[in-house]
Amino acid sequence: MGTTVRNMVCYAYVTIACRPFSLSDIEGIDVSFYNSLVYLQENDPEDLQLTFSVEEECFGEIVETDLKKGGSKIPVTENNKNEYIKLMINWRLSRGVQEQMEALVNGLRKLVPLKHLTPFDARELEWVIAGTPEINLDDWKANTVYCGGYSAQHKVITWFWKAVEYYSNEQQLRLLQFVTGTSSIPFGGFKVLGGGHCFTIQMLRGNPDMLPIAHTCFCRLDLPCYNSPEDLRAKLTLAIEECEDFALN
Repeated sequence: MGTTVRNMVCYAYVTIACRPFSLSDIEGIDVSFYNSLVYLQENDPEDLQLTFSVEEECFGEIVETDLKKGGSKIPVTENNKNEYIKLMINWRLSRGVQEQMEALVNGLRKLVPLKHLTPFDARELEWVIAGTPEINLDDWKANTVYCGGYSAQHKVITWFWKAVEYYSNEQQLRLLQFVTGTSSIPFGGFKVLGGGHCFTIQMLRGNPDMLPIAHTCFCRLDLPCYNSPEDLRAKLTLAIEECEDFALN
């Protein structure tokens, strides 16, 4: 996800939650920017000769923007640095997206009174609206359907879940995206993942050297009947890592 998109997502959720931006909102977007503000928070800024303004490139030229009225003439000191940090966070998150996000929030306000959303923090709102990237493997297993000759007890299925269990969360998300087209889990978990289609594993008969095939519209993985757990893991890993090189339907 690009930086501007991440800015928009964070700005939207925080705005909907009706709370001010905080330093932690920056951490996942721009680590260097976050670290510089943390350093400023923990140290005396007077030697840095900062003012309440920021410079950025615009069409090849350096443009200075005041963070507050007359900001370029106001030095940042130990007494006012917290205000400076807050203004810098607001500038960093709203840069280039404020107008669009205000329109989005105003539109949302017409559908759902924001008072119903304020009990949530930004992270909880993101989970409800966009899902979570944290996978619960037990929930995944419990809401998987098998067909074509497979069952939960079939040795190939046992090997499959062993391979998935071995994967990192990032690899599990790649597998999920390969099969379903999404890389996040909705608020209701795997039972509502496919909008009516459960995560399904179907036996792919024929050549056991084939790679798995994904049918994203049906949340279905066609899995060959491999001869060993090592072979399954190698083919499955190749599938999710190099998915552009083989069939998705």
